[in-house]
Amino acid sequence: MDPSSSDSALNPGDVDYEFESNEVPEPLSVVDDELVLKVGMTFRTLEDAGKFYRNYAKAAENNDEAGIRPSKTYQSFVAAAGGHRELNFIEKDVRNYITREVRNVSEQEDAKEFGKYLLRMKEKNLNFFFELELEEDQSIKLAFWADARSRAACEYFGDVISFDTTYNTNRYNLVCGSFVGVNHHGQSTLLGCSLMKNEEIESFKWLFQCWLRCMGGNAPKGFLTDQCASMKRALEACMPTTVHRWCIWHIMKKIPSKLNGYKAHADIEQQMSHVVWNSHSKDSFDRNWNDFLVNFGLANNKWLSDLYEDRHIWVPIYLDHHFWAGMRSTQRSESMHSFFNKYITRNSSLIQFVKQYDNCLGSREQAERESDAADFHTVIPCATKSSIETQFQDAYTQAKFREVQAQFRGKANCITRLKNSALGYSVYEVGEQVSSSILDKFAVTYDSVAAEVKCQCLLFESRGILCRHALSVLSFEQVSQVSPRYILERWSKKVKRRHTHIKSSHDEPLMEPRSKRFDQLVFRSQNICEFASKSEELTAILHRAYDNVMAEMEAVKAKRKGTSSLSHEDANLESVNELQSPPRIRTRGRPKNRLGSKLEKQIANATKKKKTKVLSEVNVMFFKSVAIEFIFLVNCLANA
Repeated sequence: MDPSSSDSALNPGDVDYEFESNEVPEPLSVVDDELVLKVGMTFRTLEDAGKFYRNYAKAAENNDEAGIRPSKTYQSFVAAAGGHRELNFIEKDVRNYITREVRNVSEQEDAKEFGKYLLRMKEKNLNFFFELELEEDQSIKLAFWADARSRAACEYFGDVISFDTTYNTNRYNLVCGSFVGVNHHGQSTLLGCSLMKNEEIESFKWLFQCWLRCMGGNAPKGFLTDQCASMKRALEACMPTTVHRWCIWHIMKKIPSKLNGYKAHADIEQQMSHVVWNSHSKDSFDRNWNDFLVNFGLANNKWLSDLYEDRHIWVPIYLDHHFWAGMRSTQRSESMHSFFNKYITRNSSLIQFVKQYDNCLGSREQAERESDAADFHTVIPCATKSSIETQFQDAYTQAKFREVQAQFRGKANCITRLKNSALGYSVYEVGEQVSSSILDKFAVTYDSVAAEVKCQCLLFESRGILCRHALSVLSFEQVSQVSPRYILERWSKKVKRRHTHIKSSHDEPLMEPRSKRFDQLVFRSQNICEFASKSEELTAILHRAYDNVMAEMEAVKAKRKGTSSLSHEDANLESVNELQSPPRIRTRGRPKNRLGSKLEKQIANATKKKKTKVLSEVNVMFFKSVAIEFIFLVNCLANA
């Protein structure tokens, strides 16, 4: 059988169904025309010029946080200014500014800002979850967080999880890991994010246990990862009832590098692929694999021997009787990581990373809402006259109904033959004409008493979509309505899912929790102090109370100092301010001078002297020698 011939067979070209629809769209860049620097602009005072550039530079922080590339930010400046000649800077200057300054959170403050972000998210929604594991010096060793919407979505889409790690997302070389599920439209949905200092077994154990606590202790039925021994051991310990699956795409991708030393390596690769994808039973796989090794003299190849020993964790025929929501690889997780990698680098700060994660959450939420709206307003017409197709049209989301329709269209290539029947139990052989010279055969059984149909291809078991072979048999049996067991609530457009009423987390300026508490304490203490000041006796009582309270607070602070973990349940601004960033992993390259230094000195001097004298018209050309610095005010941006 040709591996690419049938999308209901075990098809290497169909590793992750609907994968192409999961690309995260890029946001649009918009810059107000009034904020764009143009040749010939004048300002009455140096302070006016500074104010203009503060707003101008802010338009460039905002675009970066929204995930807009520097090139698009520059183009929007060009468009607003009326052409390249109207600008006193080039695209490289914008890129350098964003790289060096907007993203340049100090290492001392980075971990604290990251912790404050987590607190802000918790303040916005009490169901926001996070946990941190710290080193002795209070630097971050492990971190996990999930917003309220992700936690609610896990109730519906946490049955199968894809987990993958990626590198070069931050200046500390912390490894990023994402938990990804599949929603009712077949779209990827984020169900938690992590940062890890290493990929040791104990780190993965901590992370997986943390994820389980976050999701109410409900382990997924299936869990996809890459071929990592540490993850495997950790999953066995933390989720013993969960079926673990290795990403088959990663394994098959290794074939050329592992076997290119053999003369017939091209034939070896083709035959191995055929055995993996087209063995329709465990026994046939074992026979085909053994023949493959013998024919090519590979019986002593250790890599292949190890793969065979682990066949239950990656070969489709050993796994597809379990539900996988259409996933056979970790490509959905990698799709999320590709989004991160567009906008962050190995020099990015932690706070910049979480802002991009927020953008990714928002993008996924928007995609789901748009698909929900399409299901509500429009109906895809049936492709056939089948009443069974109408059942799925009425129940399923548009994306999933299209998958069903593909199987109905595929019936045209199927020939159904009854092999034997007894007591309402029938065995069929369905031949599928996949090309002019190839006829694939699938065994299908039908129990008329139980109204149950099963096909050897296992499409329904693994994806939750009835295959063309089963539909052919149902048609042969003149079945007009399928059993409710074949219409999965998992793909239904009629289910009211709780998470759809929750917005994904997004960091917006809020009043610092510390400021709120301070205001509350001042309000109460003012009344107490006013009352106590009426006499020496009352004042003495209040002083003693202050001393006792102070001693108690110092004891609490001392007790907390040196703690090895923080969570959403006990973290506060004081504990977050103890956080330290991990050691920075330095990259090659000569450090460059910071932009804006000359102009900042001029503004600082002008402010210090508090001169109110109106300057003569200051032409932009006056600043020609420092034009680039002037455009991107670092210090002014920080105060914006």
